[in-house]
Amino acid sequence: MTFDLTRFYQACNPNKTLDKSKAEDRQYYIDFSEVRGAEIIRELKRTITLLSPESPTCQLFTGHIGCGKSTELLRLKAELEEQGFHVVYFESSQSLDLADIDITDILLAIAREVSQSLESAQIKLKPGYFQNLFTEIAELLQTPLDIGVEAELSVGIGKITAKTKDSPKLRSQLRQFLEPRTNGILESINKELLIPAKERLKKQGKAGLVVIIDNLDRIDNALKANGQYQPEYLFVERGEQLNKLNCHVVYTIPLVLIFSNALGRLTNRFGVDPKVLPMVAIKQRNGTEYQAGIKLLQQMIIARAFPGVNTEEEIQNSITKIFDSPETLERLCKVSGGHLRNLLMLLFRCLQMEDVPLSRKCVETVIKKRCNELSLAITPDEWELLKEVWKTKTYRGEEQYDILLRSMFVFEYRDEEGSWFDINPILIESKELME
Repeated sequence: MTFDLTRFYQACNPNKTLDKSKAEDRQYYIDFSEVRGAEIIRELKRTITLLSPESPTCQLFTGHIGCGKSTELLRLKAELEEQGFHVVYFESSQSLDLADIDITDILLAIAREVSQSLESAQIKLKPGYFQNLFTEIAELLQTPLDIGVEAELSVGIGKITAKTKDSPKLRSQLRQFLEPRTNGILESINKELLIPAKERLKKQGKAGLVVIIDNLDRIDNALKANGQYQPEYLFVERGEQLNKLNCHVVYTIPLVLIFSNALGRLTNRFGVDPKVLPMVAIKQRNGTEYQAGIKLLQQMIIARAFPGVNTEEEIQNSITKIFDSPETLERLCKVSGGHLRNLLMLLFRCLQMEDVPLSRKCVETVIKKRCNELSLAITPDEWELLKEVWKTKTYRGEEQYDILLRSMFVFEYRDEEGSWFDINPILIESKELME
């Protein structure tokens, strides 16, 4: 197969999310479940497909930002669609301000996305509750929203969102108005949107309705006016309402909740344990190399350069077309810690510096720069915590959460014994740890 540098460069963009339903992306997809120690997507899918469409399910999904959650959720969407489900997938960050978010924002975003998706399937529903609500909101905001009686639900919500998104004052006014009406909004979404939608979809031969809300794991861990942190307020305090939608729902949630005292209450609210997507293991708990994980990471990079190459022999023959030696690629995979976006980011930086085959010198330069960037953000007491994690392979407590997620200092892995932790391998190159 011929090598196309421009296509390879584009395929290695760390900000690109693979969508398995698209043929072009499918050729780059690698299934890492075997070396992550968990088949999370299979579990999410079985929960949805093994229950009747009349029994709504609500599941929670989390993991480090950049570890591949969106790619896996798009795989879930593609597989559910193959089984006849109508799936509404959307990135909450596109329509919500993740620094400042409330329960009604999430409910309206879901109503809008579901309505829009149904319209594309020729299912047009006009919830009466929302028609009246739009009129009241227009009066409240004292601004013409130009929402006609015949306007689609998605159009109405879209106009309100657009009007308030850049104005904290208008958003605050709207929230105060909507807050006491939360249960009414929820009831309308269920009775006037989701239940009729499921009936219409059933007539079209669909197996059920699934809503996947991505990127809610990125909401800021900020204090709300009531003194609670935003993730806990939304998913624990108000989780009961998020759990009441009359269809299959998958929410992404912030990783901080897994390490907080609120985990027990979160599980009670939703009746399920959150599923955590761990890193791709590059070594085992005892420190020995894990070749199966390293090989799959190598395969991921080679697939971006030569789609369709998948046998061991073909992969080995292709490595020296991209790197000066197999050892250079292995070094890159190991230092990524099995964090997929980290790996692509390091590779992308190398490609910005020189053409293939990439030299060991270039790779080492990129590693050194990245190590320096991360080290600058770490305080002396955080170095002590990192040394503790490095030594014990354990991690406990919410107060250390900041060090876990901020700038990817600590990674979580899974094996038969459960979770274990290690520091980002790139930090081992730092003078603070080398000493």
